[in-house]
Amino acid sequence: MVDNASRKIWDVIVIGTGMGGGPIGRVLAQAGLSVLFLEKGPMGAPAEEQTLDSEVFDPVARQVRGYWPKPIKAIINGHMSEFFAPIGAAVGGSSVFYAATLERPERRDIDSINTMPHPTGGWPVSYDEFLPYFTKTEQMFYVHGQEDPLYQDGPSNLIQPPETTPEDKAMKDGFKAKGLHPYHAHMAIKNMPECMQCLGKKCPHGGKMDGRSAGVMPALETGNAEIIDMCEVTALKGEAGSISHIIASRKGQTLTFRARCYVLAAGALSSPRLLLASASDEWPNGCANSSGLVGKNLMFHLNEMFAVFPKSDSNGPSKAIAMRDLYNDNQDRHGMMQAMGIDASYGEIVHYLNMMFDRSFLSRLKFLRQFTRIPAMIAIKIFGRAKIFVGLLEDLPYKENRVEFNADKPDEIQVHYRFTPELLQRRRSFRKRIKKAMRGQRSAFIGFQPELNFGHACGTVCFGSDPSSSVLDRNCRAHDVDNLYVVDSSFMPTSMGVNPSLMIAANALRVGDHIIVDLTGKEGQDRD
Repeated sequence: MVDNASRKIWDVIVIGTGMGGGPIGRVLAQAGLSVLFLEKGPMGAPAEEQTLDSEVFDPVARQVRGYWPKPIKAIINGHMSEFFAPIGAAVGGSSVFYAATLERPERRDIDSINTMPHPTGGWPVSYDEFLPYFTKTEQMFYVHGQEDPLYQDGPSNLIQPPETTPEDKAMKDGFKAKGLHPYHAHMAIKNMPECMQCLGKKCPHGGKMDGRSAGVMPALETGNAEIIDMCEVTALKGEAGSISHIIASRKGQTLTFRARCYVLAAGALSSPRLLLASASDEWPNGCANSSGLVGKNLMFHLNEMFAVFPKSDSNGPSKAIAMRDLYNDNQDRHGMMQAMGIDASYGEIVHYLNMMFDRSFLSRLKFLRQFTRIPAMIAIKIFGRAKIFVGLLEDLPYKENRVEFNADKPDEIQVHYRFTPELLQRRRSFRKRIKKAMRGQRSAFIGFQPELNFGHACGTVCFGSDPSSSVLDRNCRAHDVDNLYVVDSSFMPTSMGVNPSLMIAANALRVGDHIIVDLTGKEGQDRD
């Protein structure tokens, strides 16, 4: 199959199979285009259900499980640390491990509005242009949940959620009594009989919808798509403003693949590295990098994790509670709060403390890592059966925050990031508002230092109208390369105040429609 694929000229080659690559490959294949998926990691067995475990250190063991095989190097505020980030490397990418939360952003995330001007002046595509693709994504991913009482842009296309558990109902009633507006979070789960609600792990039954189950597998079923796993693309090659072919490595073999159009969806930490790795006489600064912005403007979310103690005995973690009461604060851009689907158990606390240790200045003293068990034992005595929530604080773009490419270690992810004064100020404000919102209900923050959400990286190949200040045009086609599109979270000019998954998939569907018109000349109604 590999030899045949390398001899064929495909309509589209999609590099990466996560929340961007999977859905766009599906709509392209369903439109009759020939699609080749190239995935760095393994296909994986359908019945897998492991979590994304940062305690697995062996690169081979990590690769088999679909984890990113090597630690990333992060230089944060000048301090360097190495750790395993929550990044997948298999068919479906990180999405097969995600918690399946697909929340719509708010209008202020995209547009500049009177009550809250946008820090970039607004995205090049308006909120209203994205709206129909939010609906299409909700349909494709079987999103269920309740309407957000504070959402002002019309109804979402949601499936009725399952009956609220007594534990969640009691907690929601407590929040409502404090004047908050909790609702059943928007979850990409089919809720089949005996659904396991596979949040944070691979789903063995196909009930959780992700880049693999909602994207790649339906694409393959059309007969118009193929996939090659364990295949790492190492360079994009071309001239005269277009890509002619790509170079890849698979099991020690160097391969060449060709297509009319190329879609890059390797993630915000890897897509810019591939573009920079493709430097040549034609592209001296890297592919699509005449602006010099590839890899720059890296953003995450800041996680503000806090425990909420239920007023009665509870037998399970809250999984489906979300609130947007603190999303905005006058001119400050905060974000939503949501349940994480975990209890404050000993194992979870050890895991969290180990992640904090790995990113701290103590990380070089490896022997100290085992002692995280002591504060975890103390914490479990304090927290008991508390429910863990997280507030997602929006990050904003700064050129000095970036992903770099190391030619001597091309498979290494290296990140430079500095907490800006304005971000730390907004964090203080956000924490105060969370504390005030939880007043009268026993709660406690988990952690004191700023905690970056490495699963929410975005912004490193941003789109815009001006080629001097962006890498991609409004349709996510590279300004410099007429047959290259980028559809992972790296296209985003700002991080928004919600999980990025819905936006990634919705934008991929939007870009897919443009590619179909470019390659076939047929608009949506013509294809029906």
